[in-house]
Amino acid sequence: MNFSYNKKTLNVVITGASKGMGKAMAIRFAKGGHHLFLCARGEIALYKTLEELMNEFPDIIVKAKPFDLSNAAAAKEFAAWCLSHAVPDVLINNAGSFVPGAVFNEEEGSLEKMIEGNLSSAYHVSRGILPAMLEKKTGRIINICSTASLNAYANGGSYSISKAAMLSFSKNLREEMKPYGIQVTAVMPGATYTDSWAASGIEENRFMPVEDIAEMIYSITQLSDRTVVEEIIMRPQLGDI
Repeated sequence: MNFSYNKKTLNVVITGASKGMGKAMAIRFAKGGHHLFLCARGEIALYKTLEELMNEFPDIIVKAKPFDLSNAAAAKEFAAWCLSHAVPDVLINNAGSFVPGAVFNEEEGSLEKMIEGNLSSAYHVSRGILPAMLEKKTGRIINICSTASLNAYANGGSYSISKAAMLSFSKNLREEMKPYGIQVTAVMPGATYTDSWAASGIEENRFMPVEDIAEMIYSITQLSDRTVVEEIIMRPQLGDI
């Protein structure tokens, strides 16, 4: 029995798509035959990812352009760039960064940096793309939050604050979009093996693989439009690090 409802080819927007979870998501959607519209801050890494995807998946549309989404004007420009190509069926707000530190002694400007990169980016991209989704009365927005959205932890500081705000943003958007047929999901991964953890000295098998996050997110987009997964929490089998 096949339980996959969504048979159409999707237009998928992924931010922060040049490496880590974002790149893993791009690969998973490409394997599913869906079209991709990608961005990241790092031009070299982004275009390398674009080249890899185009070579491996020649039958889909893959477009990419570098934007620093922590800048509100750039985030709006990226949304307009996406709409110039297609109306997205799926928007994955994955862009963000982590700066360690404690609230009482972290570097001046850390809060602003984390809010702009981890929250404002998703806010402005979503606001830029939503009018087109609202007109179609269909679409999915998936916001990559964190287990740090739920609980404070040592050295989390402004990162945790920004991710808690990201979860609040996602919850509000979920309520607002109910009448319009647009599903909104908050995904809260725990420790996942990405470049930021590679130099930690902790063994890779202690982390979740990025492919697991990508597979879970892909599965959300294959549900019927009558169903929304509001929140997902994922952690390594042995718990938080």
